[in-house]
Amino acid sequence: MNLHPIFKIAGVGALALAAMASPVRMTAQAGDTVLKAADAQKLLPTSVFYHGQSAPTQARNSGGVKFADGSYVLAVLVDTAGYSDSVAAKYQGYFIAETPIKLDGKKLPAGAYGFGFTSDNKFVLTDIGGHDVLAVAFATDEAIKRPMPLLVQAEPGGGFRLYTGRKYVHFSR
Repeated sequence: MNLHPIFKIAGVGALALAAMASPVRMTAQAGDTVLKAADAQKLLPTSVFYHGQSAPTQARNSGGVKFADGSYVLAVLVDTAGYSDSVAAKYQGYFIAETPIKLDGKKLPAGAYGFGFTSDNKFVLTDIGGHDVLAVAFATDEAIKRPMPLLVQAEPGGGFRLYTGRKYVHFSR
């Protein structure tokens, strides 16, 4: 009995399982890599300046994408305890884009921004002074079984999703 083909199939299956079980990174299309919190927190500051104050970041609630050309898009939730309710309503996190991207088709220049998912179903990006830069409608993903405070995932059709809980917005190059 020739066992050689069986060993080949078993070897390929083991490699596929190892690739799927990788806890650190997920490769998206065209060499882009989705970063998990452990990867993103190495790149992010421990606190950020926004609207006249410094706020600590929540490194465990971070994520991002490393594009094939080496540029990053990073997001991290922040502690907004010292901010007024009106500022905290649209500032839940810090968003860094090293390269221009599109959010639901709208162009966003490279930069550092505050972000938030607002009660009027908008994902809002603001400059570090708290002024609105861009707003797009967000979607809700009810199929998520265990929503996370912040998550970045590759989208099957291309691009990525930035989630907070079940709310998400699509971004791409």
